[in-house]
Amino acid sequence: MPMRLNHMELTFPEGTLTPEFKQQITDFYRELFGWNTLEIDIVDQKALLLMLDEDVSQFILLAESPKPMQSPGYDHLGLLFDTREEVDALLEKAKAMQTVNSEIQIKEYEDLKEGGTIVHAFYVRHLLPIWFDVQSIDYENGAEPARKWHYG
Repeated sequence: MPMRLNHMELTFPEGTLTPEFKQQITDFYRELFGWNTLEIDIVDQKALLLMLDEDVSQFILLAESPKPMQSPGYDHLGLLFDTREEVDALLEKAKAMQTVNSEIQIKEYEDLKEGGTIVHAFYVRHLLPIWFDVQSIDYENGAEPARKWHYG
């Protein structure tokens, strides 16, 4: 049975999602990944949808909670790109953004080679309580997966 990511909810301390903070989120994630945002009313508050695609079938819901999410480690959401060139271009864009805003965090990794795969990745985090693992996966001859995602 095929499955896709529909959404993830990230919670913040009450009072965090001010109009200014929401605009900072919008500006950063639109510039880096091309994501849009949409303010919505849900559970008696104005939350923010961080939309990963145009039809809003994949999104991150940002909401406030009296028990907000805490992620002091490297908890992350992986974003898979088709090529290492796309990953490298995003890393360079993130680094350029970091020169203007030192609060943007980047963690670079050496390629991980294991079981016929080569994972090329970096982590980036800004304003949200998780990291984004930006990666591509190359396969050695004979190690290609039987099934791959295809977008129409």
